[in-house]
Amino acid sequence: MPLAISFLSDFGRTDEFVGVVHGVIARIAPEVRIIDVGHDFDPGDVQGAAFALMRSIQYLPEGVALAVVDPGVGTERRAIAARTPWGFFVGPDNGLLAPAVAIVGGADLIVSIEDPRFRLPAEGETFHGRDVFGPAAAVLASGQAKIEDLGPIVDPGTVAPMMVPLVEPDGLGGVFGEVLWIDHFGNAQTNVSPADLGSLGIQPGVDVSVVIAGIDHAIPWATAYGDVAAGDGLIHVDSYGQIAIAVRGGRADEEYPLSVRTAVGFRPSGTIRIPISPIESHES
Repeated sequence: MPLAISFLSDFGRTDEFVGVVHGVIARIAPEVRIIDVGHDFDPGDVQGAAFALMRSIQYLPEGVALAVVDPGVGTERRAIAARTPWGFFVGPDNGLLAPAVAIVGGADLIVSIEDPRFRLPAEGETFHGRDVFGPAAAVLASGQAKIEDLGPIVDPGTVAPMMVPLVEPDGLGGVFGEVLWIDHFGNAQTNVSPADLGSLGIQPGVDVSVVIAGIDHAIPWATAYGDVAAGDGLIHVDSYGQIAIAVRGGRADEEYPLSVRTAVGFRPSGTIRIPISPIESHES
């Protein structure tokens, strides 16, 4: 039975690039199903796409993850495929695959995609999604080739990592993290976890001192958007289990000076603001 291919890129939707990769895969392996995880990441934003793949991978069917955010295309950076307990990962060796590969248990084999039998001939070197990664994903998903057939084995120690930012103590009884992702609704996900806040004695239902751009904001830790009035800010546990900053009926990235990689501090305030409902938080 063929494996599904989960496809993520920064190709956008205004050009034909996504459709062309679909077409290449369909010509090689017409029986393979393709799931589009997302294609509107900022051009060249390897970190943003890497974290999106990491967030998504636990919900995707085991198979092949095809990820193409590749500002180094045409340079000496390698095209790689990795075998993991979840399945195969195919993409550039620039850290894009690393967080998701780690989440599913790591790779027991990584190869450099070099065999010309599994690459499309092309005059240029600027569309490896079409010419290199798409064909490799197709033959792996359909069983037409084994990962060892694609090229020589790579030493895992030479594969580019992705440095995940760590939560740090701020020296004032709080922690500093940073914004990892701002979603379509303007919610700002941070790398801070509920456990990080719990270790400071901060619990749901109280105001939290949230420091953004040096300004201290008293924002309640809520369970659901409905726990605060329309237009008010809140922090909550988002659908991926991280602490996020949101505004009910609005955008957190407009109400506060938030963007990806903005530093955000969290400190105890202790003022009980709201009762906590049993309803889980969700994106609006």
